[in-house]
Amino acid sequence: MTTIQETDFRSAEEAGFYRSLRARIKKWGEERNLDPVKMEYLLAAPDLFVLLSRLATDPRVPADIKVKIAAGLAYFLMPLDFIPDFLGPIGVLDDVFVAAWLVQNVAAQINALDPAILREHWEGQEDVLILVRRLAAQGEKVLGRIMTLRLKGIGRGGR
Repeated sequence: MTTIQETDFRSAEEAGFYRSLRARIKKWGEERNLDPVKMEYLLAAPDLFVLLSRLATDPRVPADIKVKIAAGLAYFLMPLDFIPDFLGPIGVLDDVFVAAWLVQNVAAQINALDPAILREHWEGQEDVLILVRRLAAQGEKVLGRIMTLRLKGIGRGGR
């Protein structure tokens, strides 16, 4: 496992956001003795958010992919979504699955341009594609079938 260094971040704001969200999630989960699997999902939130924000500003990523990424980032930042963020870090759970589903869906296009792009922007401990495939596959188990179908509908522009 690698340790994330301050120099790995693009700005002090990015580093601050990443560390703050990660610390808040860890503290919240430890206080509640949260199941390790759910903790793993929740702790993917900062990594996925940083990945999406970096992809959105990477000049190698085409505009049509950036539009999808911007929608994913907007969902991440909306306090009132399927699991409201005011519920604490558990409110980030749906954001994680939306982000994982999004990354999984744009990964082929990005990798066709340059397979290094995703790896360059990823701060996570595990291979990004392995993680997002696992998260996307587990989304239905964790969130339930109806919520998963609704989230996928949002990703396709439906209701």
